[in-house]
Amino acid sequence: MPEPKLDLLQGTLDLMVLQTLTAMGSLHGYGIARRIEQVSENEILLNQGTIYASLVRLQQRGWISATWGISDNNRKAKFYSITKKGSNQLAEDTAHWRRLTSVMGRMLAMQEEVGNQ
Repeated sequence: MPEPKLDLLQGTLDLMVLQTLTAMGSLHGYGIARRIEQVSENEILLNQGTIYASLVRLQQRGWISATWGISDNNRKAKFYSITKKGSNQLAEDTAHWRRLTSVMGRMLAMQEEVGNQ
């Protein structure tokens, strides 16, 4: 039986969106969602409501900007780009998550060490 898809911790989707825009440049919401799914090897699946709620939140915070354009399939779409403020936030959040995952790695390794004694 396949494992269930991963639930996102609070704040992780915003970080994923900012990182995606940094790596890929300007994208529309559907493109951002598909790229996150692709990079996660489909461990994370995003519905439209989830990705657009994140995009609205990021835009309200001034971390991304949006402009209207034409998508690859000739449809009008809003394209999102990271702002300077968003780049600063991404750097801050990235440092935080690296620290947190380092601590979690040490905590989980501690259990393995106790089990191996």
